[in-house]
Amino acid sequence: MKHSQTTSPRRRRGRSLISALAIGSAVALAAAACGSTASTPSGGAASASAAAGSPALVTAAPPAGFSLLWRDDFEGTSGTAPSATNWKYDTGPGVSFGTGEQETMTNSIDNVYLDGSGHLAIKPIRSGVNDWTSGRIETQRSDFEAPAGGILRVEGSLQQPNVTGVDGMGYWPAFWMLGAPLRSGGSWPSVGEIDLMEDVNGRSSEYGTLHCGTAPGGPCNENSGIGSGELPCPGCQTAFHTYAIEYDRSTTPEELRWYLDGKQIFAVTATRVDDTTWTNAMHHGFFVILNVAMGGGFPSALGGVLLPSTASGRPMLVDYVAVYIKPAG
Repeated sequence: MKHSQTTSPRRRRGRSLISALAIGSAVALAAAACGSTASTPSGGAASASAAAGSPALVTAAPPAGFSLLWRDDFEGTSGTAPSATNWKYDTGPGVSFGTGEQETMTNSIDNVYLDGSGHLAIKPIRSGVNDWTSGRIETQRSDFEAPAGGILRVEGSLQQPNVTGVDGMGYWPAFWMLGAPLRSGGSWPSVGEIDLMEDVNGRSSEYGTLHCGTAPGGPCNENSGIGSGELPCPGCQTAFHTYAIEYDRSTTPEELRWYLDGKQIFAVTATRVDDTTWTNAMHHGFFVILNVAMGGGFPSALGGVLLPSTASGRPMLVDYVAVYIKPAG
């Protein structure tokens, strides 16, 4: 699919049918991996996933060796909008995003609001037979960048929409990043896209993906990208879990790592693609995006067509989003 070139950058999201057919083996591999010892973030002790229905437990201090660059804990009065200093809306019909989504993204507090308990809620709502509204916000800042010889860490504590089975058909929550050059005339996917978390159809799973290079095809296998495949995420619809990436420029080759509740679940090294592709995708700032799409190529590839039974009004909840930097040396 094609990433729209508009004043407000749109995303390219979706999975090829080939990727969908590979999911069975990916799940088996991921399940096996979950039984093995996984490394913890280089920043130090991991944030533990919380008990069902409560926020993930996090410490106020940055991980060891890191300094806090930016953070939002979504404190505020119930039913109010998130901070306009930190966030801006990306609105419009889903078809404009180039992914087959069917919702309309709005700036309404019906769809995007603070819940008064320290969470951001992004709630898709059905109106009419199968018309949906939802929300998509992105950080005002686009300078979240790994310093040369250092590490960038982006993390957030989220509860995926509480849907499963027929209730969840077509749901597509996401926590992800796009390269800053997209805001100044760059093109997708060469500017880079890092998907920290995607899930579709309430499958109690997640995907981590790097998009880069050219589309279709190219060195990054677009439009699917270089991905983890489907990884199990038990309880992700009913409790908060911590999703993170670290872009490590202190190692040779450079490495991009994904974490779930402090355990490394996937990695891509710079040698996976040519130098120019990696530089264009990674050597610049990023901005962060949170959204819940409804319908589209990715849910559909896994049988998730929007149905009359698809539940309306099940929000994705976000406890915090934080960005850390570890300098060279």
